[in-house]
Amino acid sequence: MNRVTVYALTIVVGLYVSAEYAEWPVNIWCLGLFAWLFNEAERKERIEMLTVLAFATPMELFFSEVWLIYEYQRGLMPLFVPVGHWFLFDAGRRLSQYLAADKAMLSLLPFVPLVAYGVWTGGDTSAVFLLVLVLVFTKWGPQPALYATMAWAALLMELWGTYLTNWTWANEVPWTGLTAWNPPLLVGAFYCLGDLLVNVSVQRFESNHRLEVNG
Repeated sequence: MNRVTVYALTIVVGLYVSAEYAEWPVNIWCLGLFAWLFNEAERKERIEMLTVLAFATPMELFFSEVWLIYEYQRGLMPLFVPVGHWFLFDAGRRLSQYLAADKAMLSLLPFVPLVAYGVWTGGDTSAVFLLVLVLVFTKWGPQPALYATMAWAALLMELWGTYLTNWTWANEVPWTGLTAWNPPLLVGAFYCLGDLLVNVSVQRFESNHRLEVNG
């Protein structure tokens, strides 16, 4: 069974079990899977995995506990969430190999009329700004196919999670005066930002490491 299938089953089944029964079996499975993958990974991938955790954990806590743009079903962020970011990141990276970089912007076009509808109805005015972010990442970021892929992959995952009420997004975005659907249409912008930070950080770390070794 390939990794993308394992990640997809983990997310789909895990969110259902967490929402309908309890978090603890999902925590055990996800943390165990992450630990096994970490043990099997090569050095660079281990750095990526730890970097994802380093960014995802404080970002999730800030968004849910400080900014309050969404709220988890049982209050505090579940333990499976940070490692879940790695599963989605790695799945998106592998799937993005099937999307040509020059077709990345084209794949985002279906979002445009949906964003216009959200603004026209007033239900998701934040989508305009999030769409701009995704387009900027895809146009000028180092991995355009990844960002375009993540925009869709994150939306699918968020639709499932919000449907099960694992978490709920605020209709009024605090501090901004903007509105958002549950989930926001372009929620993938947050994931694109995280992926960009991970890619840049790992690349810089690897460059510094090579300089130190050569020096």
